[in-house]
Amino acid sequence: MKYIVVCGGVVSGLGKGVTISSIGRLLQGCGLRVTSIKIDPYVNVDAGTMSPFEHGEVFVLNDGGECDLDLGNYERFLNIELTSDHNITTGKIYREVISHERRGDYLGKTVQVVPHLTDLIQKWIERVSRIPVDGSGLEADICLIEVGGTVGDIESMVFLEALRQFQQTLGPENFCLMFVSLVPVLGGEQKTKPTQHGVKELRSLGLSPKIIFCRSSFQLNLSTKNKVSGFCHVPLESVLSVHDVNNIYHVPLMLMEQNLHLILEKELQIKMNAPQMNQWASMAKLVDNLNQKVQIVVVGKYTGSQDSYLSVIKALKHASLECERELDLVWVEATQLEDTNNIEAWDILQKADGVIVPGGFGDRGFLGKVKAAEFCRLHKKPFLGVCLGFQAMVVEFCRNVLHIEDANSEEFDSNATKVIVFMPEVDKKNMGGTMRLGARETFFVKKSKTSLAQLLYGSSIISERHRHRYEVNPQFITKIHNAGLHFVAKDSTGQRMEVVELSNEVHPFYLGCQYHPEFKSRPLASSPPFKGLILAASGMLEDFLRTKINSVEKNKSISSI
Repeated sequence: MKYIVVCGGVVSGLGKGVTISSIGRLLQGCGLRVTSIKIDPYVNVDAGTMSPFEHGEVFVLNDGGECDLDLGNYERFLNIELTSDHNITTGKIYREVISHERRGDYLGKTVQVVPHLTDLIQKWIERVSRIPVDGSGLEADICLIEVGGTVGDIESMVFLEALRQFQQTLGPENFCLMFVSLVPVLGGEQKTKPTQHGVKELRSLGLSPKIIFCRSSFQLNLSTKNKVSGFCHVPLESVLSVHDVNNIYHVPLMLMEQNLHLILEKELQIKMNAPQMNQWASMAKLVDNLNQKVQIVVVGKYTGSQDSYLSVIKALKHASLECERELDLVWVEATQLEDTNNIEAWDILQKADGVIVPGGFGDRGFLGKVKAAEFCRLHKKPFLGVCLGFQAMVVEFCRNVLHIEDANSEEFDSNATKVIVFMPEVDKKNMGGTMRLGARETFFVKKSKTSLAQLLYGSSIISERHRHRYEVNPQFITKIHNAGLHFVAKDSTGQRMEVVELSNEVHPFYLGCQYHPEFKSRPLASSPPFKGLILAASGMLEDFLRTKINSVEKNKSISSI
């Protein structure tokens, strides 16, 4: 196993996640299998209880792990499926060490940061790096490790010390340290001092980078590369420019053009094929040349930080790309729609080609989400509701079609008519990791006419990831369904509703799902519900469905023969 470690300096938010994902994509293009680990130095056990305003979205894995959004970058770029153990946090490490101490595993020794924490970190990395993640059942050839935060942070020290020891254990041909640094432009000149100080800090910890990625607004000048090379003791060819590009899909291609694969072949003493990146390059070029726009409005409650909806944004972009449309994304704070006199917010909704209401927690803005669902239902505006958006659709329908005026979710009003209720198996007291989490199978209901959602998926059984505590009240399911808002898919028990929709004879596209389909969307394989929204918003859904229905009928005829 070869290990590539990427850490950063100067400031956070330099794009280490995109950089490491791009490295992995290039290595895959060279015929290698890759896996990835994210080290987050916060004391939280995972990201599940963090505010989206502070931390961005919580990305959910197949096994139910609630983790850092960078793992979403890895999965999307590399088309792999990671586990919760691929996200290492200080909280997880301390919890594990303390559990060993409480059991007496250390035989009375004083438990210390070195060696007990550092040993556990190394064993954790080695164990997790061997978990197959690409569906082949085979171990990866290379494990990519991202160290969160910046060099010099006190929180990261224990992990950097563990990695220092790890590189000595592995040997230089099995360990490659990379450093991502900011090269600011002041007065038209690229400045290298921040990079020099960052490398100096790393060296003081016993770590020397073999490759330096320089983030800058424009391509690195040769004189700048020479200065970084000279002062940081890195070969000139190993100082790489990672400058701003039109879209992030160009980053692997940029690294390929600078021969990163040849540098790694030498550093890691591993044989690589010539990179095959034609399909990826075509996709990056297509993104640059899209000119037909489709405007999608996101009605959210964390719109102050777009990282809160990162996977939703990516899923919309993937679907738009597949439909060859340029995504025009517009944001509306859900609370603004609670005021019918807010002309600006309602005007945005009116002009949209399509609307999505994503997930969230708490009652702030819920009424605005309900009103958005009502507006789109009545005005036949393409609409997708996800998680809380799905529940808003149910509440709206009960209030305005079934005339249950006080219909609400138990989450917001326990005295109302609860059409959305707390799931009985969920822990009401402990917040972390206690929701319905991870991949679950969903089964489409068998009936004479195939549902819109099933046509989009092209399958009667699907697997999607969940993150919720509430569900549709079983007492109201039949009444809602018979009134026209159809529950077309259920969980394995047949009791929990997963997908709801209006017939496409009544509405062009009005679909909701309790799960989060955005987590499994990929650049070259968009999520079906998101693709449906973009198709409907672009006026292409009818043709798509006609093709699908003809295919289904043809298969039925063949089966009968």
